[in-house]
Amino acid sequence: MSKLSSPAVVAALLAEHGIRLKQKWGQNFLVDENILRKIVQTAEVCSHDHVLEIGPGIGTLTQKLAEKAGRVTAFEVDSRLLPVLAKTLASYPNVEIVLQDALAADYDRFCATSGPVKLVANLPYNIATPLLYRWLKKYRSCFSRLVCMVQKEVAERLVALPGRKAYGVLSVVCRYASQAEIAFFVPQTVFFPRPEVASAVVKMVPRGETALAADEELLFYKVVEAAFAKRRKTALNALHAAFGINKEKLLFLGGVACLDLSRRGETFTLEEFVRLTRLLAPHLPDSC
Repeated sequence: MSKLSSPAVVAALLAEHGIRLKQKWGQNFLVDENILRKIVQTAEVCSHDHVLEIGPGIGTLTQKLAEKAGRVTAFEVDSRLLPVLAKTLASYPNVEIVLQDALAADYDRFCATSGPVKLVANLPYNIATPLLYRWLKKYRSCFSRLVCMVQKEVAERLVALPGRKAYGVLSVVCRYASQAEIAFFVPQTVFFPRPEVASAVVKMVPRGETALAADEELLFYKVVEAAFAKRRKTALNALHAAFGINKEKLLFLGGVACLDLSRRGETFTLEEFVRLTRLLAPHLPDSC
């Protein structure tokens, strides 16, 4: 079979199977050998790895992963692509295609038998943010590394620092749950069909140990989400609205922790959110 990293080959395969791509699933396929190679290198895929891929499309990246990994499992939501993948991956016995919505998957169950896996994917733009947030917040122990192609703006949000326009809930949660960096940027020209936005590959290594105990983390996420719910609100007003704690009490607690709650949430560092969580925990009902 001809190289899948060719727009002409992609178009021919889709035409052969009567497939018209759906925008709602963010189907933009990589057609550049150099970018494919760099993604696999960034993930440091080797023969003992079990790799999980999201959205294999026609199998272009899947082939490259299968050549290096011991095992590849790919979640694909579009059943129309299964015959295409059966053809393009026929010579890769170490690949399993699972018809699965990645947003609905139970990753704890998936990783129960194999242990932590490497996740490598060209994520569909329309679900990248909720997927990343879900993985980092709930399933980070399932992954030894995540290497994801995402929209450039999402990549910048993942690594943004306090006070920056891109800084938000995803930034704080990413920094809390992992060590993250933008590995490299990717132009629109390496996709078929060509998207309207630039992309970036982000590498995230989940933290084995985090600043908070497991029973404190749920409150931490709620505190962070509350602080950014209304970006123009002060932390004082945001926390009062979210948890119903008297403002005078909040100000007192903030003073104890040397936290100025008249600041906006987007100015708080991860360490300050952790302190704030520990501070609030004794003053909230268990339901929070």
